[in-house]
Amino acid sequence: VFDRIRDESGGLDVLVNNVYNSPAAARWLGKPFWQVPAKAWDETFDVGVRSHYAAAVLAAPPMIERRRGLIVAVSSPGAIRYMHNVVYGVGKAAVDRMTADMAHDLVGTGVAAVSIWPGIVNTELLQLVPRGTDGRRVVQLPGEGEFDLDDAETPRFAGRAVVALATDPDVTRLSGQAVTVAELARRYGFTDIDGRVPGS
Repeated sequence: VFDRIRDESGGLDVLVNNVYNSPAAARWLGKPFWQVPAKAWDETFDVGVRSHYAAAVLAAPPMIERRRGLIVAVSSPGAIRYMHNVVYGVGKAAVDRMTADMAHDLVGTGVAAVSIWPGIVNTELLQLVPRGTDGRRVVQLPGEGEFDLDDAETPRFAGRAVVALATDPDVTRLSGQAVTVAELARRYGFTDIDGRVPGS
């Protein structure tokens, strides 16, 4: 695929690594580590960490050749505070560490690596949550509280963050950092599709 992109378009400008095995991980939400089997670790790291690394390994050379490019990892504040379970947090910390270390290697190449942290995103999976008798779509995360999905971000909010980063001629100043999408919205002046800037 990466060879085809290079052959057909002459290069690669942006790679967004945004893969995570949410359906598999959902059954372990809020469970202490001794109740989460080792296969949950493998599912998380094979999909949510290894895939990010493999794609970046293939994307970096054509970017470096052109001396410009952006590698974005979609991560989470779970990298620095408890969210969902141990496996989730360690996986997100690994993604952010990988981004920071890739940025170190990319210094002087014109290519940036940045982690972004969306809030709760109203994905197709969360759109399956029905409205209650009060008309609200609410999800309860074990040990973390209740979240009103009408306040959630759309996937386009993170997409607009990527566009803002990719069109910033000085994006390398953020290379190696993890930044909330809400912070990027304030920095670059974009909103979600409804005109809001959801909180981080």
